[in-house]
Amino acid sequence: MLLHVPSVLDPGDLARVRALTTGAAWVDGRITAGTQSEQAKNNLQIPADAPAAREAGEIVLAGLAKSALFFTAALPRHIFPPLFNCYRGTTNAFGNHVDNAVRTDRATGKHIRTDLSATLFLSRPDEYEGGELVIEDTFGTKSVKLPAGDLILYPASSVHRVEPVARGARVASFFWIESMVREDDRRRLLFDLDMSILGLRGSVGDTPEVVRLTGCYHNLLRQWAVV
Repeated sequence: MLLHVPSVLDPGDLARVRALTTGAAWVDGRITAGTQSEQAKNNLQIPADAPAAREAGEIVLAGLAKSALFFTAALPRHIFPPLFNCYRGTTNAFGNHVDNAVRTDRATGKHIRTDLSATLFLSRPDEYEGGELVIEDTFGTKSVKLPAGDLILYPASSVHRVEPVARGARVASFFWIESMVREDDRRRLLFDLDMSILGLRGSVGDTPEVVRLTGCYHNLLRQWAVV
């Protein structure tokens, strides 16, 4: 499932994260690349243990916690601490690659299975040319370039790339999610069911039929979820 989650960061939080990343020290982005993606990766990152990355990451996590759409789509069990990258100048692209199946948080030693990948755009689209996130999966090939503060959520198993940035700088946060429901098709079914229930609740209220559908949702989640 490919999902656009708008306004994960409100204007105040977005401004704070942008200020933190602007003042940070950037290093070669291959510090977090796997064997295959290392060959395709040419960007900059803020080291995960840098104070700016930690503070900005906490702001991103707080924004995610307030997003009901993100929660119902991802059903997060664990979220890898948000990282931050930049594409500009000669460090301006990331070729086709697939994210590692398991990431390890160096601060805690905790392993996280990467069911979902997420990119939270921090630069406005008019601040750079190129830099589209291109994702290839069963839904086809999609090119994504979102407003600052918006997030794209997609299967971590997808082949994806970042097109070269021809002007300006593309700054974003990226991270992975281990879901309570591992299977993408089950998450999609639960998401569609939940969205339909919310729509019915808004139009007809909590009728007996809506209550039964809500029960079906939670019984499926109870059956499939690992917590």
